[in-house]
Amino acid sequence: MTNQKSHRKVFIIGGIVGVIMFAFCFAMVPLYGLICKKTGLNSSAANNGLLTSVSATTTEPADLTRTIRVEFVAVNHNGMPWEFFPRTKVIEVHPGENNKVFFFAKNTTDKNMSVQAIPSMTPTDALNYFHKIECFCFTQQTLEAHESKEMPMMFRIDKTIPKEIHVITLAYTLFDTTPKETRKG
Repeated sequence: MTNQKSHRKVFIIGGIVGVIMFAFCFAMVPLYGLICKKTGLNSSAANNGLLTSVSATTTEPADLTRTIRVEFVAVNHNGMPWEFFPRTKVIEVHPGENNKVFFFAKNTTDKNMSVQAIPSMTPTDALNYFHKIECFCFTQQTLEAHESKEMPMMFRIDKTIPKEIHVITLAYTLFDTTPKETRKG
């Protein structure tokens, strides 16, 4: 009898702990978002304006006395079966001037797929000074089976960028956003 009572007690305690752990995990994302928003800890590109655009027109001349090296990186998330890379891996730019680069994407599968490119940047101090004018990352990209596409990204670095920033790395991670019902077909 005591053995059954001790097993029952272990199952009850284990169940309660499991429910608490599940609730904690379920609440983790909104809590993390709230904490990061209040403290300013989150430095992801999505939360710092890298997924929004600015106007292509500017009345101020570029700062030709400064040059910033911008490096581009492309990564496929979880073995995405696409080819995805920047056509230009490095570009030297002047703050205040508009710049345009292209990324290449190819759906190497036999099915139509949709993807979303999510940006991130280092150093994070550059986030508020890097302005996208046009970017494939603003919307999902859908390619038919074996279709390829040149995807433009136009940007400008603000002239008020801190003088100690000489190199910026902009990385895109490509995620599969194909609806599940489409994937099965």
